[in-house]
Amino acid sequence: MLTKLLLLPIMGPLNGLVWIGEQIQERTNTEFDAQENLHKQLLNLQLSFDIGDISEEDFEIQEEEILLKIQALEDEARLELELAEEEARLQLELEQEQDFVIQPQLTTETDREKDLVLST
Repeated sequence: MLTKLLLLPIMGPLNGLVWIGEQIQERTNTEFDAQENLHKQLLNLQLSFDIGDISEEDFEIQEEEILLKIQALEDEARLELELAEEEARLQLELEQEQDFVIQPQLTTETDREKDLVLST
């Protein structure tokens, strides 16, 4: 327990980045499955058209719907990735700001004397 508390400033940001990575991986897998299913639907639609089960007009309408869904999934995945990258960048900046400590500038009596001599 004490080790966890002592390592929290170091491990906290790393654990946060790992969690973000896991979330991105999980969403990517889900979206990949959805996109794969849409591609299968598109292939089935093409086969149905080729064997004459549906008309060309129906094929074009259904094909456009499926392609729009695929495009929407790709756009959503791209936006989520950009959001996650921005979130990670902001988290890193915040952690760096918290770690940054301004040290007061100490001057010795000799430095003050030099400043007085230079300013006159």
